[in-house]
Formats: sequence, structure tokens, C-alpha cells
Amino acid sequence: MISTWYGDIESLLMDKFAQIKLVIFDVDGVFSDGRIYLGNQGEELKAFHTRDGFGVKALLNAGIKVAVITGRRSALVENRMRALGVSDIYQGQEDKLSAYQQLAEKYQLTDQAIACMGDDIPDLAMLQQCAVAVAPHDAHPFVQQHAVYVTSQRGGFGAVRELSDLILLSQGQLQLHGGVSL
Repeated sequence: MISTWYGDIESLLMDKFAQIKLVIFDVDGVFSDGRIYLGNQGEELKAFHTRDGFGVKALLNAGIKVAVITGRRSALVENRMRALGVSDIYQGQEDKLSAYQQLAEKYQLTDQAIACMGDDIPDLAMLQQCAVAVAPHDAHPFVQQHAVYVTSQRGGFGAVRELSDLILLSQGQLQLHGGVSL
């Protein structure tokens, strides 16, 4: 066991985290709490946590690729992900496994180099394909049963950052503000 901020993690899981070169995230229920706010004029609002954004930037700065695959289409998601530096944004994906396979082929990666985080049944196929399937703390219970790791943080409240920290920690690349390495 390895002691982390998020609790004790099995060494074998940390070894799997150490192999990750691409992290694929769902959006609703992962980057957000899963709620969608609709205004009277048809506008859509979602809340994104800044800690999760920092985790994405830290992964990208460490040379780990980040992608999102989501079933919905939203300019809001496009804008947020672009602002974080994510260029692989797959929206409107009913078949998330197909998008997953496109990314694996694009970057010439095997499943062992890919981690995915999803919270509900539409994410299950890609979670079952990748080496490291992760679910947020408040994911659907069936999805949690198929994850190799369930975060201590809820979707939209630091789950993305938790996975980012653990991957970077396992690869010896976790740095705190000011360049302090751990």
C-alpha cells in the first residue's frame, strides 16, 4: 500500500497509474456535478471546479494527453476544455467506445496506457476497455462496480484532480505551487 492524500492505494494500482499516457474524461457527472441548469432563454449553465482545471493543466504540462468524450453537445464544454488546453474534445458521442478507439489509434496507444473516468452507463464500454477505469465517488453504483478505482471526491468537486494527482504522483511528476516536487 502507498499512502496518499486520498488514502492508501494498492501498489499494483499505482503501477498501472504509472503507465498512463492518455486520460479520457466524461464531462457531466465528472467535471460537473451532473446537474444542468437551463435558463428561460434556453441558455445552459454548468459549474466547473478550478481544482479539476488545475489537475488537467498539470497532466498536460507533464506530457500526458487529456481528452473528453461526452454524449451531449455544448459550446460551454468546448470553451472550458479549450481554455484548459484540451484539444481532443468529442461531443455528441452516443458510442463513446468508437471515440476512445479513435484516440488510441491517433496516439498509437494500447489500452494499458489509457485511463478513463466516467460516472454512468453510457461510459461503461470505454471504462471496460481501458487499463484504469475510474469512477467518481457519486457515480452510478453499477459503474463503480466496474471501476478499478473510485475517487474519494465527487464529480464536479475534485474527482478529476484526484485522478490527476494520483497519476502524476505515480510517475514522479506531482508538483505543488512554486515548483515543489513530491
